[in-house]
Amino acid sequence: MTIQTALLQGSRLLEEALVAAPRLTAEVLLAHALGRDRPYLYAHPEEELAHNPWLHYGRYLHERLAGKPTQYITARQEFYGREFRVTPAVLIPRPETEHVVEVALRIAPGARRVLDIGTGSGALAVTLALETAAEAWATDISPAAAAVAAANAQRLGARVEIVVCDVAAAIAARSMDLIVSNPPYVPLPEREGLQREVRDWEPHVALFAGETGLDVYTRIVADAPRVLKPGGWLVMELGFGTLNAVTQLLSGWADLRVEPDLAGIPRVIAGRAPTL
Repeated sequence: MTIQTALLQGSRLLEEALVAAPRLTAEVLLAHALGRDRPYLYAHPEEELAHNPWLHYGRYLHERLAGKPTQYITARQEFYGREFRVTPAVLIPRPETEHVVEVALRIAPGARRVLDIGTGSGALAVTLALETAAEAWATDISPAAAAVAAANAQRLGARVEIVVCDVAAAIAARSMDLIVSNPPYVPLPEREGLQREVRDWEPHVALFAGETGLDVYTRIVADAPRVLKPGGWLVMELGFGTLNAVTQLLSGWADLRVEPDLAGIPRVIAGRAPTL
């Protein structure tokens, strides 16, 4: 079995199963099985697969056909130009969440202490720690997720203090210049409408937020004025269709602004904390 033949067979299996981007997925999985990067596949199409890589490739294809996301198979996902390790204990970082980083860097460039609420893989906290000179903190209610974030911070050389708690319950008052968050925002009634890769594999604690999808937004907005220093910023990712409700939650906050993603969909909301 050559690399070229393995790619053709894997692509066909994935395409017949209606898996998105079948050729790309086959390439990623085969490269992972070989311990190589994707260009290697094109440079060595006639190379015969050894027994172990062939077995690994078959297992990876089987897992992907069963719905397991490619990122959980390879245990990695790129975010803001850096490779993060991911496990089923954390949400897979999405490119859309990079807008949170961009907004935070633009509106609070002088922030000295930053808090990422619901850090998951640590993508936001680690990225902001590396992109700025800020002291970064991160919280997550899941000890398993916190462990993934800590490992990513260590591997990427970011200094991030990670705390296991609900929202910001363990964070001191008036201690942060900036809070960022990509909170759970999927309403529970929409569960069955999600892609199976999301519904069946990604952690529900990072996806769902009550009947309306607003439960975690509500808790973050309620506690953020306690945690932020005067004039501090809160920057949050918006779920689809949540703009009006989250804007109402932020009534009384100053300098509210909404940033769209590349598709023009409202993706990030930011505001300065009201004075307590």
